[in-house]
Amino acid sequence: MAAPPPFVRIAAALGEQVRAAECQAASPPVAGAEVKPRWTLRRLAGFVQAQFDRRCCRETIRRARQRLKLSWKKARKLLGCADPDQREAFVAEIGSLLNGVRDEHHHLVSLDEAYIHQNVDLGYGWGECGKRFQVASSSLGLKAKVSFHGLYLYIEGQVWIWPYERANGGNTIDVLRRLRAEIPAGELIVLWDGAPYHRAKTVWSAVAGLDIHLQPPPGDSPDLMAVEPLWRGLREDVTYHHCHATAEDLICRVAAFEADVNADPCAVADRLWVKDHLDPQEEKLRFSK
Repeated sequence: MAAPPPFVRIAAALGEQVRAAECQAASPPVAGAEVKPRWTLRRLAGFVQAQFDRRCCRETIRRARQRLKLSWKKARKLLGCADPDQREAFVAEIGSLLNGVRDEHHHLVSLDEAYIHQNVDLGYGWGECGKRFQVASSSLGLKAKVSFHGLYLYIEGQVWIWPYERANGGNTIDVLRRLRAEIPAGELIVLWDGAPYHRAKTVWSAVAGLDIHLQPPPGDSPDLMAVEPLWRGLREDVTYHHCHATAEDLICRVAAFEADVNADPCAVADRLWVKDHLDPQEEKLRFSK
C-alpha cells in the first residue's frame, strides 16, 4: 500500500496535537505534568516546520483545521467542585417545576446579579485590514459600575433587569418585594445561587413574609442557572467596544437592551435555555479523578 500524501500525514498530526491539548485542558491537573501549548495558527505552523521540515502559511493551516472539523472558540470553565448527586437531583426536580409552570400550578423565576462596569469591555469585531482596532476608554476605575439584578420569567419568556447601586441583603429584599408586587398571587418559586447576601437571616425572613419558595441550585453549578447567559449577551450588546460616561448612561443602555430582547419571547427562551438534563460525557470529565 502506498504511503499517504505528505500533507495528509501533516493534517493528521495537527489534529492529533489539537485534540490532545483539548483533552488535557478538560482533565483534572496532574502535578508535574507537561503542559500542552495553546495551539494558535502560528504555533501550528511552527510545529509543521519542526516536525516535517515544511513551511505552511497560516491560511493553509486554517483550511486543514476546517477539514478536520476543528474551530477556534472561547473556552469555558468546567467546574469540578460541585456535588454530582446534588446536580442530578436538581436537574430531576427542575423538570417537574417546568411542568408545573406549564400547567399554571406556580410561577418560576430565575434570579441572578451582575456588576456591569462603565468602562469598555473588549470583544471580537470587524476592523479595517492593516489598522489596529482601537476603542476609546476613559480609564474609569473599578468603582464605576452598576449592580443589575436579572430576573427571567420562564412562562412569559421575559427578562427584567433592575439596577441598584450595589448587591447586598437590603437591595435583595427590595428586589423580592418588587417581584412579589409584580406577581401578587399564586405560588412563587425563585431559583438563585448561594451568594452570601442570599443567605442572610434578614433576607430569609423577608422571603417567608412574602411567601416565596427558594430553590437554590447546587454550588459551583452556574450552568444550571438559566439567567447566566443573559449577562454575556448584555455585555456583548452594551459594553463591548463602548465606554459609558455616567452610570445613568449605562442604565439607559441596559433598559434599551431589555426592551429589545423582550420583543421576541421565543428568542429569550432560546437564549436562556433551561438545562433539564446532564450530558453524561461532560459530567464524566467534570468529576473524573
